[in-house]
Amino acid sequence: MSFKPQFNTRLTVLPLMALGMAIASPSVQAQAQQQGLSLSFTLSDYQEVQNKGQKSFVLDVENDSLLLKRDDGFYTSGNHLLQRTSLLRDGVLTTYSWTIGQDLYTASDIKLKPQQLSKYDHPYAGWLYLGLQKDQTTRSGEAYSFGLEFGCFGPCAGGEWTQTHLHRLLNQPLPQAWSTELKQEWGVVSKFAYAYPRLNLSKDSDLQLRAAVRLGNIFTDAGADLVWRWGVLNALPSESASFIQARLGGRLVAYNATIQGAYFRQQDLAVSPKRFVPEAELAYQYQWGQWQFWASIIRRGNEIEQMKNADGAQNFAKIQIGRRY
Repeated sequence: MSFKPQFNTRLTVLPLMALGMAIASPSVQAQAQQQGLSLSFTLSDYQEVQNKGQKSFVLDVENDSLLLKRDDGFYTSGNHLLQRTSLLRDGVLTTYSWTIGQDLYTASDIKLKPQQLSKYDHPYAGWLYLGLQKDQTTRSGEAYSFGLEFGCFGPCAGGEWTQTHLHRLLNQPLPQAWSTELKQEWGVVSKFAYAYPRLNLSKDSDLQLRAAVRLGNIFTDAGADLVWRWGVLNALPSESASFIQARLGGRLVAYNATIQGAYFRQQDLAVSPKRFVPEAELAYQYQWGQWQFWASIIRRGNEIEQMKNADGAQNFAKIQIGRRY
């Protein structure tokens, strides 16, 4: 196994690691504990939530085909099955989530054969993983979450099989260049996120700032989003709601294996990631009784430095259906 030198990438990773350590510092933890929040994971806490909390299953699908297009490109598919257990204690909602996810990335046009691909196009890549996450939220909207994802990057993720069979089912063009997929590697990604208390603009509207950091050999980045909601709002994620949401933000990228290739596998590629990627989302959420529904359209900026922004920008849709039991 050879080590891939990435001098500039390392310089970018260092400030993101510092940011991750800062938001997980003892002072931040002490502030969280004053509000009944805990940034630690203990087996006893996990077991209490599992034994006393309310469970739900959530199917989360992200795909550009949901926009009724007959082509695919870039981040082409994300399929995630979540099992959540939530428990409300002293005004703090604690949730533990297990996730099985598969994310697929392709060239800008899946109909292109390997010999037709530009060296500056997005590489083919797949990421199949299992994740565990803990979230804690107060009625003010302040929230902490941290988690870990472990999985396999590359051919072992089953990207070619999934996309080929789905497109046959939907009578869509079949992908032609999965043979060029990036090399295989086991991956680990740690995640930490913080949501500031919401600013209430009216009884029907609020505004919130959220920040997140990921560190790992598949993704290392940091981002922030400004989120506006309007409608029948909920203070806690477990409460009934019906609202429109608009999100605007972006992330600083230190490492993106879906563009640069596996971190510990030597691979010569002509593309590199843009260091800042903007993103916008317009969504609607409905949650009542046992059911939850979420639908949104996402516009993500160009992720490849060597590609024109107009060519690299991408649109995809997200649908999430959940049921409590």
